[in-house]
Amino acid sequence: MKHGKKYNEAKALLEKEFYSFDEAVELMVKTATTKFDSSCEAHLNLGVDPRQADQNIRTTTSLPNGTGREVRVVAFVGEDKVKEAKDAGAIEAGTEELVKKIDQGWLEFDVAVATPDQMKNLAKVAKTLGQKRLMPSPKAGTVTVDFAKTIQELKKGKVELRVDKQGNLHVMFGKVSFGAEKLRENFVTIMKAVMEVKPSSSKGSYVRSVTLTTTMGPGVKVETASALQIAK
Repeated sequence: MKHGKKYNEAKALLEKEFYSFDEAVELMVKTATTKFDSSCEAHLNLGVDPRQADQNIRTTTSLPNGTGREVRVVAFVGEDKVKEAKDAGAIEAGTEELVKKIDQGWLEFDVAVATPDQMKNLAKVAKTLGQKRLMPSPKAGTVTVDFAKTIQELKKGKVELRVDKQGNLHVMFGKVSFGAEKLRENFVTIMKAVMEVKPSSSKGSYVRSVTLTTTMGPGVKVETASALQIAK
């Protein structure tokens, strides 16, 4: 894959293969190539087998400094709870009309929340939501009776940590404009959450690799020991 001049100039600043976490954060910010406020992402490869139920990592954590991104939340709730959901920050709420809208192709949202009694009504769009990783789930904390609080937490920076089929975990943890200290605080929170759900059946190294990057910027590899140390 060919890269532009700005990317190649940024890539040239990476003189080592691995960096301590603090060095990596500073380099990630320094190598941002966009004119807009780039998103900062962490990419972890975990030593788990997602095919095993107890190793299919999926949890949530609230970032102390948020993500810097506007999170669009929809809520599958009864008609008597629509106003409460919208007051909490949901862009759309209800079930029957919302399901119909999604069935017609609308997917302009980032997270879906549902009360337990409404889950049976999502069958028509379950496959669509599942394929887009938008299906509400008790494990992710998005199926709950306390939907208003959950919506507010999501809007403030609650993120889902979930591995893909290869054991990779991708998460946005802020913007370049946050600066190194706020980004560090957010990443520490993520690492602690990842370590808390380490399955006892996982063999060998649990955190195999950590890479930080910005939108369209080069990846900065973090020394695994350094990433683990800040989580303690």
